[in-house]
Amino acid sequence: MWIKICGILTTEVALCCIDAGVNAIGFVFTESKRKITVEAAKKIIRSLPGRIEKVGVFVDMPALEVSTIADNLGLDLLQFHGKESPEYCRLFPGKAIKSFAVTGPSDLDAIASYRGCIKACLLDTCRRGQPGGTGVPWNWSLIADTIGQPSLGIPVIVAGGLTARNVSVAMETLKPYGIDTSSGVESQGQKECRLIREFVNEVRRWENEEFA
Repeated sequence: MWIKICGILTTEVALCCIDAGVNAIGFVFTESKRKITVEAAKKIIRSLPGRIEKVGVFVDMPALEVSTIADNLGLDLLQFHGKESPEYCRLFPGKAIKSFAVTGPSDLDAIASYRGCIKACLLDTCRRGQPGGTGVPWNWSLIADTIGQPSLGIPVIVAGGLTARNVSVAMETLKPYGIDTSSGVESQGQKECRLIREFVNEVRRWENEEFA
């Protein structure tokens, strides 16, 4: 299971993610309490040993600006949470992840037009005025019968209020390619290494039982 911890703001937390066995870390470059500057992200990235995927999170940013940031930081993946079109995502071959807010099976219809344009789709909580980072889970069972159909044709990442207490339910319900959390490993608005480790351990425990 691919695990991403989003909203990284410090080197300490980034290193904790590596030690815990996280696959990817996310840097938010849009208005958010977890927004980071390019220079601050660069400082963190320069201090990272080993291999971990670096993901930039953007909302309706001009493509040239996204490309400049991605090249400057050596980002591996670009996560789009706005109204970015398939044509926009196609400008970033092999790197684009597109977020979709989910209220029911019909919300998955829009994903079909992105087939061949994105590496994965991220299914998130639907909350007016918040393109992501709500910290609120959504009803995964709403699309349980739809998500596994071959017609979707795009790897699925699940996000939205995931914690060590509920992530196994999300994985069991949707069998996604990956999972993404931010507030689910925070206490009083700050990332905690203990919570990151607990989250990763729960994911790996479920994997071991699922594929034993």
